[in-house]
Amino acid sequence: MAPVAPADTPAPDPATAKKNEQKEKAKADKAAKFAAKQAKLKQQQQQQPQQKAVAPAAPKAQAPSLPPYHDETPAGEKKLIRPFNDPHFQAYNPKAVESAWYQWWEKSGFFQPKLRESPDAKKFVIPLPPPNVTGALHCGHALANSLQDTLIRWYRMRGYSALWVPGCDHAGISTQSVVEKMLWKKQKQTRLELGREEFTKLVWEWKGEYHQRINNAQRLMGGSMDWSREAFTMDENLSAATMETFCRLHDEGYIYRSSRLVNWCTHLRTALSSLEVENKEITGRTMLDVPGYDRKVEFGVLTHFKYPIDGTDLTIEVATTRPETMLGDSGIAVSPGDTRYAHLVGKFARHPFTDRLLPIVEDSYVDPEFGTGAVKLTPAHDFNDYKLGERHNLEFINILNEDGTLNENAGPMFQGQKRFHARYTVVEELTKRGLFVKKEPNAMVIPLCEKTKDVIEPYMTPQWWVRMKEMADAALKVVEEGKIKISPESARKSYDRWLSNVNDWCISRQLWWGHRIPAYRVIFEGEEDIRETDNSPWVVGRTAEEAQAKAEAKYAGKKFRLEQDPDCLDTWFSSGLWPMSILGWPNTESRDFKNFFPTSMLETGWDILFFWVSRMIMLSLKLTGQVPFTEVYCHSLIRDSEGRKMSKSLGNVIDPLDIINGIELEALHAKLLTGNLKEEEVERATKYQKTAFPGGIPECGADALRFTLLSYTTGGGDINFDIKVMHAYRRFCNKVWQASKYVLGKLPEDFVPASNLDTSALSVPERWILYRMNCAVKGINEALETRQFSTSTKLAYQFFYDELCDVFIENSKGILSDGTPAQQQSVQQTLYWTLDVALRLLHPFMPFITEELWQRLPRNKDDAPASVMLAPYPEPDNSLEFASDAEDYELGLRCAGGVRSLAADYNIRADGRAFIKASTAASLDKVSAQLQNIKTLSGKGIAEVSVLGPDADEASSPKGCAVHVISADVAVLLQVSTQIKDIDAEIKKINTKLQKTTLAITKQQELMAREGFEKVSDVVLSAEKKKLADAQAAKENYERTLAEFSKLNLADGA
Repeated sequence: MAPVAPADTPAPDPATAKKNEQKEKAKADKAAKFAAKQAKLKQQQQQQPQQKAVAPAAPKAQAPSLPPYHDETPAGEKKLIRPFNDPHFQAYNPKAVESAWYQWWEKSGFFQPKLRESPDAKKFVIPLPPPNVTGALHCGHALANSLQDTLIRWYRMRGYSALWVPGCDHAGISTQSVVEKMLWKKQKQTRLELGREEFTKLVWEWKGEYHQRINNAQRLMGGSMDWSREAFTMDENLSAATMETFCRLHDEGYIYRSSRLVNWCTHLRTALSSLEVENKEITGRTMLDVPGYDRKVEFGVLTHFKYPIDGTDLTIEVATTRPETMLGDSGIAVSPGDTRYAHLVGKFARHPFTDRLLPIVEDSYVDPEFGTGAVKLTPAHDFNDYKLGERHNLEFINILNEDGTLNENAGPMFQGQKRFHARYTVVEELTKRGLFVKKEPNAMVIPLCEKTKDVIEPYMTPQWWVRMKEMADAALKVVEEGKIKISPESARKSYDRWLSNVNDWCISRQLWWGHRIPAYRVIFEGEEDIRETDNSPWVVGRTAEEAQAKAEAKYAGKKFRLEQDPDCLDTWFSSGLWPMSILGWPNTESRDFKNFFPTSMLETGWDILFFWVSRMIMLSLKLTGQVPFTEVYCHSLIRDSEGRKMSKSLGNVIDPLDIINGIELEALHAKLLTGNLKEEEVERATKYQKTAFPGGIPECGADALRFTLLSYTTGGGDINFDIKVMHAYRRFCNKVWQASKYVLGKLPEDFVPASNLDTSALSVPERWILYRMNCAVKGINEALETRQFSTSTKLAYQFFYDELCDVFIENSKGILSDGTPAQQQSVQQTLYWTLDVALRLLHPFMPFITEELWQRLPRNKDDAPASVMLAPYPEPDNSLEFASDAEDYELGLRCAGGVRSLAADYNIRADGRAFIKASTAASLDKVSAQLQNIKTLSGKGIAEVSVLGPDADEASSPKGCAVHVISADVAVLLQVSTQIKDIDAEIKKINTKLQKTTLAITKQQELMAREGFEKVSDVVLSAEKKKLADAQAAKENYERTLAEFSKLNLADGA
């Protein structure tokens, strides 16, 4: 039996993978499709009668296609189990296996935590990071859900009150952007034309549809979330929590209003967080498409021009990549001590278009080697200039309107122009005045809006801000004290670095979808036409009535009206309250808050560690005095098989439902046309899909999807996702299915599982498999406890595939057919015991197939758990510590493996003769006791296995044997002389292999001796050590085989 590639080995070679994919696809083809192909072939044959004699042979007979599966289980009821001889259950069929179980689990309340009153009762709570309610889930969500559900199921089976709270985020800017595009596409209307109230209604309708899609996808992936507690960030309670937080922080002085620079998207007309900004690097002059412009715009150019010095005929040359911003310049800075400009410091340059005077100042920020060494300062439109403007008390001049057109501050010549049109007209006007100098290419980074690809403008506008320093210090302290553990260590370091240099947080967004800010501007009678300033009065209130009462108390006797801020809060503000608001906060007496807060763990991507995780910690500490969770586990980002970030424009974003259900290549192409991709992006994405998924994506099922993603999760770098590996684990599911089917088929109808195994009567193979099972139980529990997900799946795979299936089940066949009744009954009990434990071990990783198979196991009592998810998770059993017996048996296994390896190398398929050479009396006894097992496991091609003891003389030793060294005391020999036609050529071939292996050993030793190698991860270290050990073993095998062949050569010569 050829094992499937485990998690830490390379994917199958392309030829094999492609062959397997085609095979699976063929099984799933509909009869109609096959008939269509046959009709086409017939038509071609009729059109070419002259070629009848050499017409291609008829296609090979195919297994009949299964009709579509239909589950007859009433909705929400326990699944009606069909027998293994049902066509849909003869082999693993994910659609049939995964049907009906989830609805029964959910309806039965299995996902809800069972609160225990005992003082030692333990809980495990995960708040699901809420996906944005903006469309389909992607593989990143599938990874997160797989990790979280594995832990929830594991803790639930271990007796914890396990709670996983689901929900969605309203995703203000993302959702509004998508709905605005849809509105324009369908009705050719903007949100401004539709109006705020009607537009908000439209978004709620859209949210209802997509919210349900997301929930259904999470159900299909098997997530055991407590849907009775599902939350949405704009639900009544979560909205109340958001209002409470804003008002409380404002009243305590943490929230304030100020005109400061923000990232501004002129297309959406809103401020953005840094997370919503993509930085595009260019190496020089580049023409880019910008929304709202018919022609591409020039970037990556350094424009040099001169400012005249007021009252003189002197000039000062400056350089900028954004010439249009010179309309807002209010100063010029030079490096202290720069002799070129020392005589100008303290003087003023005169603006050529606005007649404004620009002071020339010294500042160490200026790099005298960049550009001209003189820097134009635009404090209102550049983050660096903003700091210099504050330092030197410069004027902050905003030249932009919200839509990116120039306002009156730019001067009458430019007012009303679009900013990038002004980029060209400014240069033209400078040229006319003789002030333009030159242009030169310049590498730069261009900030783009993630949603619209608009070029972000630093823009000065009144916004609401949160003072962060004190809260950040508290958040750093709880991690330092160990109250919250962040892993992996790289994430912890990033957390510390970011919070140590935190800036105040802009929390207002110019949106209609979201939590409207509960702040009201106080407009006094007679001041209705006065524009807002930094000194304008504001009041806040959880309700309009509360705000009115506050204003009346504060401004008693004055006439005024209140005008609520039209802006909404940053989505991250309400999301930052997620762990506590979903459990009832601000009602700290609510049952869920008292029972389940703080939560146990947050599992998320490292990319939002700063924008979300740290803010949850800060807000929870500030508002509740407690940490929101005690552990943060950051998973890796998923990239495509080529290591590229997943992007819709590249065509490499994979919908997990397409993996679960399978999808044809043509359907993948069609999906590209339903989005907003440009024609050239569709072309590029289509090309990638043809390369990555030539046969489409085969149906793999949720269990294979989950197991694959878990196997990738090492806690290290990003994940390169390969569908071939996914399909290999789909075959592992079939292995689990067939092995279970075999075991259940070998149990008599009246079989009753033993309450306890009588270990005294067990054979050595039985003691070995129970020992290996116990090792797997111990290892998997330890791996999950330490969040070593890849290790846990590797151990589960190894036990089920390599040990239970490939060894013990194979070994059991002989006993079940030829053993005594007592031996047969013992093996049946052992098979049952190990299968039951194996299914419970696998359940957190693969919930559907394990439930389907576990429900088929015969039961000893009527009080057995209703579901495998409620059964106890296996724990190590000291009575199964058969280390000595296992060591002896594994010597026999290695001998059998050596025989199989040599038989494969020399293509011996029948009548093979093998010998086990033991050089000590102790090893002879061990090998002799395992002889029958070795023979059974050596394969059908081996007719005879003999043992040679330490007393065997040279004359009686077999000739013409290849050698496989097992240990210092034991070697396997296989007679291969009949397969060798030219012994000299064979010796030469082995010498060549020996030389290559020796070189490989040297290189591997050099690699492992390099400075810094000791710092590699445990996974890498283990893999590299194995490479060295394998090469050294191969070297010894070649040397011993050469010695044997040389004897054969000498004998022939004599």
